[in-house]
Amino acid sequence: MPIPEDVTGEEIDKDVKQELQSLPKTLAEDVAKNLVMVARLIDEDPEAAYAYSKVALRLASRVAAVREAGGFAAYANQKYSEALAEFRAARRMTGGVELWPVMADCERGLGRPEKALDMAGAAEVHKLDKAGQVEMRLVAAGARRDMDQLDAAIVTLQSPELASHSIQPWTARLRYAYADALLAAGRNGEAREWFAKAVEADRDSSTDASDRLAELDGVEFVDALVEDDEDAIDTVNPVNTLDEVDEVDHVDDDEVDAIENGDDVDDVDDDSDDVDGVDEADDVKFDDVKVDKDVDDKD
Repeated sequence: MPIPEDVTGEEIDKDVKQELQSLPKTLAEDVAKNLVMVARLIDEDPEAAYAYSKVALRLASRVAAVREAGGFAAYANQKYSEALAEFRAARRMTGGVELWPVMADCERGLGRPEKALDMAGAAEVHKLDKAGQVEMRLVAAGARRDMDQLDAAIVTLQSPELASHSIQPWTARLRYAYADALLAAGRNGEAREWFAKAVEADRDSSTDASDRLAELDGVEFVDALVEDDEDAIDTVNPVNTLDEVDEVDHVDDDEVDAIENGDDVDDVDDDSDDVDGVDEADDVKFDDVKVDKDVDDKD
């Protein structure tokens, strides 16, 4: 896989860089560059990110950070079995619990929501930081919805973090998931309220809460560029059909003689205005008009 010239490998996190120190220098640099590409592309081009992760795994499969990157790249491509295997390998190497929520979500992706719920009640959850615990709550609520337990999903999301007015990195997603669960349960009024709250917290547009809110309010967005383009096509050339052209074919002989002899055009009858209209239409130039595309489905 080609590596852009602007990628040096120094962009990686210092903890990952420290892990790579166990490798020969040249090999560590190659692995680091591939990890940078995984991080750079995982959102915009998951397939390319996955390809770079496979290169890194081939070079250094015994490095936990590499296994973790491979897991996230596989997860982004919905390769849940492969992702779960990589996350388990990384966890064995580090002994940490940070990957527990995403491992549970892989169980959901594999059609095993019951297993995800078991993991949500495991002792590992208590070792997670606040962000990890919120993520685990989102996964558990998703598992409840997978099992058509809408009321249980709503209750699962009700928490001090949901009720808090403080805006945290997870706030928008938590409010969004709660609003979506309410909507699925037919509680539209409450859903609208929480989609609005999600919009307030969604400072980096990580969800489509604003679109969902507009949909509930019956707002329809129209592409102004497309409308303007259609209006321009309709009005820019007044002679559009053969019938309209035929209307200007009948010019009096006196008018033709006047034009050929260079006589004053003002002396020509009013019908000559139609000829001028055709000439002006021939000079029209058309400009090209360009028209302009997680939320996480399981949340």
